[in-house]
Amino acid sequence: MEVMTDFLSSVPWWVWVLIVLGIITIRDIFFNRKHTISHNFPLIGHLRYLLESIGPEMRQYFVANNREELPFNRIERSWVYASSKNENNYEGFGTDCNIYEHQHVFIKNCLIPYQMDAEHPNRKDKTFLPCAKVIGAYNKRKKPYRPASVINVSAMSFGSLSAKAVESLNIGIRKAGAYHNTGEGGLSPYHSNGGDVIFHFGTGYFGVRSEDGNFSMKKMKELVTNNPFIRAIEIKLSQGAKPGKGGVLPGAKITPQIAKIRGVEVGKDVLSPSSHKAFKNVPELLQFIEDIANETGLPVGIKAAIGKTEQWELLAELMVSSNRGPDFITIDGGEGGTGAAPPSFADHVSLPWIYGFTAIYKIFQRHNLTDRVVFIGSGKLGFPAKAAMAFAMGVDCINVAREAMMSIGCIQAQVCHTNRCPSGIATQSTWLQKGIDIPLKSDRLAQYFKTFRKELIEITHAAGYEHPCQFTMKDVDVNVDDGELTKTLEDSFQYTKTPVSYTCAMDLKDCTYLGGHYKQSITN
Repeated sequence: MEVMTDFLSSVPWWVWVLIVLGIITIRDIFFNRKHTISHNFPLIGHLRYLLESIGPEMRQYFVANNREELPFNRIERSWVYASSKNENNYEGFGTDCNIYEHQHVFIKNCLIPYQMDAEHPNRKDKTFLPCAKVIGAYNKRKKPYRPASVINVSAMSFGSLSAKAVESLNIGIRKAGAYHNTGEGGLSPYHSNGGDVIFHFGTGYFGVRSEDGNFSMKKMKELVTNNPFIRAIEIKLSQGAKPGKGGVLPGAKITPQIAKIRGVEVGKDVLSPSSHKAFKNVPELLQFIEDIANETGLPVGIKAAIGKTEQWELLAELMVSSNRGPDFITIDGGEGGTGAAPPSFADHVSLPWIYGFTAIYKIFQRHNLTDRVVFIGSGKLGFPAKAAMAFAMGVDCINVAREAMMSIGCIQAQVCHTNRCPSGIATQSTWLQKGIDIPLKSDRLAQYFKTFRKELIEITHAAGYEHPCQFTMKDVDVNVDDGELTKTLEDSFQYTKTPVSYTCAMDLKDCTYLGGHYKQSITN
């Protein structure tokens, strides 16, 4: 035994390396039938797969320039990172953006910007920017809700995101005075840290699911009663990543806690149906909305990615004839989001946000319904200039998902669906989550929101307005084809935004920031 030990210890390390490489070579040549490259080119072929696995990172850091990377380029990511850390987010020596490229947006500034008086709320709080509309006011819901922030966290569920990520987002929105959409994975303990919550559910009815997998009104009422921080309810009809396909949560992400919250099995893929069981058509959807609103007292809205518009026309007609309907509508862009999807869906199914929102807003405007609904935009709008454009088109609030993820550390590795997220945000790996410092990350989410609101206010004032709801379609130009360099949004999309009923910021002063919350007093 001692002789063998002495012999093994006397063998140089490089010999052991050669032995290991030899074993891998033999395995590649004689036993590997799955990968042609490594079979035909043993050892060297493995380098190809290694480089392919880190391709997004290689392109991100060494190949792509500042403006060409997708879904978010380096300039966009750097702005979110710097804003969330309260660092210098300026750029010097002029823009490196090609301002003549197709669809580039220009916001028209005034000769003399808007000037605040001494008592203006933004003198005391440069980030004070509540929604100009009250959700549920028109339909006289028992508990109407005015979002105290025009930027909020979009639907991302516990399960697709980690516990520490969700908790960081929820504490962050409490600090920023915003709201947190739960996503369709149900209400978790990590959503319950004092911030306002929009409870969101889809076809799986997670969190309000009966034993047979159907919607349970009893559980919905219990949920709302036991959690008064739930301020509104959102019914997901479809999402930008895979409209009409239903949600997918890989079994690798299903922990016992997630299984308990959702009412599903541990380790088994969760496949939500593509359509709802609680309603089959638009009239039944309308009744479903009213039933939930009557039982809970809360405003109820819908979320959808946009494709065909015939059913939207019917919804608008029924809203006019019945004088009821959703209190808010969240329009998601076909650009996709945090949900993983087949490329055929992500690349081709449903319209990009700017086209989808245009189609729906026009329908509601033709039926004189724009004053009755709070419009929420969701689709890469988490940048002040893009938000200004969205407000000019008719949104009242925006929801951000990936931008919020970046503010707490997402590096756009694009492996959300693999449970191997290196930043610990889109994984259930306890080891990978250890890098998330919740107090620090929640501060960064709050700071990103505050910086966003501050810069959006500054852009708004530069355009001569007090609140972004006052933007009109004529205030923004967009580059079009060669026949004419630019057109206004109004000329490009052939509609004029309905003016929002707005007087001044002083009339929004009920949204006062006190002790970590925006205190509100809303009456119908």
